[in-house]
Amino acid sequence: MLHRVAHRGYSTVAPENTLPAFAAALRAGATFVEFDIRVTRDGVPVVIHDRTVNRTTSGAGRVWDLTAEEIAVLDAGSWFGPGFAGLRVPTLAETLDLLAAGPAELLVEIKPPATLDEVKTIVAQLAERDLLGRSVIQSFDTDVIRKVRDIAPEVRRGLLLFRFDAETVQLSRELGVAYCNPDLADVLSGPETMAGLAEAGVGVMPWTPNDMAQWGPLVDAGVAGLITDHVGELTGWSTAPAAAPAAIL
Repeated sequence: MLHRVAHRGYSTVAPENTLPAFAAALRAGATFVEFDIRVTRDGVPVVIHDRTVNRTTSGAGRVWDLTAEEIAVLDAGSWFGPGFAGLRVPTLAETLDLLAAGPAELLVEIKPPATLDEVKTIVAQLAERDLLGRSVIQSFDTDVIRKVRDIAPEVRRGLLLFRFDAETVQLSRELGVAYCNPDLADVLSGPETMAGLAEAGVGVMPWTPNDMAQWGPLVDAGVAGLITDHVGELTGWSTAPAAAPAAIL
C-alpha cells in the first residue's frame, strides 16, 4: 500500500500544523499525518514548523525564546484566510489527543535544537496515549534520531534528508531507521541509492510532491509513500481503479 502522508496536515485546505488541518487530513484518508514539533522556553512542545512564529502567526520571535503562554495567545489562522482568524498554535498534547482518536499513523518531526529532556518529554506524551506503536519519529538532525533511539529503541525512526549522498545507505543502517525521507528530486535521480535502501529494508517517503504528474514516476521508483500538501487528491489517485490513473493525471 502506498502511504498517503498529509504534510503538516491537509495544508491546502486549512492552515498548516493546526487542529483543523489534522482533522481534515483524517477525513481525506491520510494514512500518516505529518507534523513538526518545537519546544517553548518553558519546556512545552508545540506544533509549528518554522524557527520563528513570524510567518504563520500574528507574533514575532523564536519559538524557544517564547513561553507556551505567549504562543497560546497568537493568531495562527488569519494568514491563511479570514475564516481561520483566531486559530491557535496547538500544543503537542492537543494534537495527539485529536489524532489518537483517528486511524492514521503519526509522522512526528522533531526540529532542532532539541535537548535530551525535550525529546524525553515528546516521547512520554506519545507513550501516555499509547501512540508509540503508531508513530514514526523523524528529524534532519542525526543527534535527535540517536536520542530517540536511546530513549525508546522500539519506536520507528525516520531520517530526513535534503539530498542523497554516498553515505545515505550506511547512515540509515547505522541509525536503524525505518524510513529515509529525502527531497523528491533525489528519488527520481538516485536509483542506486533507492536500491540500496530497499536492500536494507528502509522505506522512502519523499517530500513534497504536490504535482500529480510526479506521483506515478515516484511510485515506479519504489517509494513507500508520498508526503504531500494534497492528501485528499492523493487518496483519490491512489485508490482509483488500475485503469484510472492516466485519466486522473
